[in-house]
Amino acid sequence: MSGPARYPEIDLLRGIAILMMILFHTIFDLTFFRIVPFDVMDGFWRYFAYATASLFLLIVGVSLSISHARAANRLQGRALVQKFLLRGGGIFCCGLLVTVATWWYLQQGYVIFGILHLIGVAVMLSPLFFRFRTWNAVIGIIFIALGWILATIPGPMGLLVFGIHPLTFQSVDYTPIFPWMGLVLIGLAFGEFAYPGGVRRWALPKLPEQAIAPVTFLGRHSLLIYLIHQPVILLVLYFVTGAPIL
Repeated sequence: MSGPARYPEIDLLRGIAILMMILFHTIFDLTFFRIVPFDVMDGFWRYFAYATASLFLLIVGVSLSISHARAANRLQGRALVQKFLLRGGGIFCCGLLVTVATWWYLQQGYVIFGILHLIGVAVMLSPLFFRFRTWNAVIGIIFIALGWILATIPGPMGLLVFGIHPLTFQSVDYTPIFPWMGLVLIGLAFGEFAYPGGVRRWALPKLPEQAIAPVTFLGRHSLLIYLIHQPVILLVLYFVTGAPIL
């Protein structure tokens, strides 16, 4: 979303998701480098990570709904589809940068299909789903159910993006189409309901701008912050703890 009519509640929620992500990745890095032990694979922190990714993807869906409604007023047919193909392709390329960086740094467990890859694919595929409007909630639930089923089926690496993978597969970020795109579709449905035609259905209490400004700033620049936050965390941990991170 861009332009003068941004909705502060969406930037606020996206900013909260960014803060949750930074917190979790800090906890994860402290554990990964054996600085402070946390159980990030189970219990509270595992579900905290799920909640963070879920919030991100729901907001992606809502934002796509609003963006499509506004773009449809000036673009039609191929031009409208191309808008989302280009935007999604750009995000997917950012995901490929994460793949290269984590392969270089980690070797094992590097990111092959993480959350940026998924968002890029979801944005590129979104023109196929806009027509279903609020029915996308049902389709999203089907995606989630399929994801639970596919997760029990081992298979070749070629099916990784769909949620099927070898039993030995490991990755520090794995966000396959099934079930995770289901949350984007549910967000699309909610956006269609709550922001019909790209306009908020209800008036909300005015948010205190100065109080929320730091968080909404994060929400407006979420992609850039996503790309740089992990190196920043590693640098801070290196200089604070002296751990052999770099």
